[in-house]
Amino acid sequence: MRSKISGLYAVTPDEPDTELLTAKVRDALAGGATLVQYRNKTADAALRLVQAKALFKACRKHDVVFIINDHLELALEIDADGVHLGDEDGSIAAARRKLGPDKILGASCHNLLQNALDAQRAGATYVAFGSFFASTVKPGAVHAPLELLREAKRKVSVPVVAIGGITQARALQLIAAGADSVAVISALFDAPDVKLAAQQFCDLFRQRS
Repeated sequence: MRSKISGLYAVTPDEPDTELLTAKVRDALAGGATLVQYRNKTADAALRLVQAKALFKACRKHDVVFIINDHLELALEIDADGVHLGDEDGSIAAARRKLGPDKILGASCHNLLQNALDAQRAGATYVAFGSFFASTVKPGAVHAPLELLREAKRKVSVPVVAIGGITQARALQLIAAGADSVAVISALFDAPDVKLAAQQFCDLFRQRS
């Protein structure tokens, strides 16, 4: 699973229409997204379950990793590939014990390398830093400097994900600095052509290789 933490990491928007959300995720998958995170901060538990199941099914058809944001119990209920936890979503070590050794466990580390080192030690499969740029999704997020990616690649052994206000132009800087993956919401799912936007993000990683 760890080897699959690379490339375009599609993070879903708060979309109440399950059919529309699923269609957009299918387009992102068709465009080459290598991971999908289901993130919905406004849905109730019933809607989250319906949407998570629909998106997981779509990801399975493309053999793409499917991760749940925040909700560990939901990830366990549908047997998702893993969960991504913020610093207020509980202990990484406790989540690892519940998930077992093989599931993916991502950790938000904001702008602190020590958070990443601690998360790695506690069982995180990957660490995420950001916000690297101003974000409409989380306008109050702390800023992470580009140098943090370079330092993390020297000192952290798990994959490193960059997040926060990432557009295609900005992604180039992050990839060059060592990001294994870029997590994108608005620049992907608000694009007039989601599939094309996904392809263009994926092309940036092919340029690096």
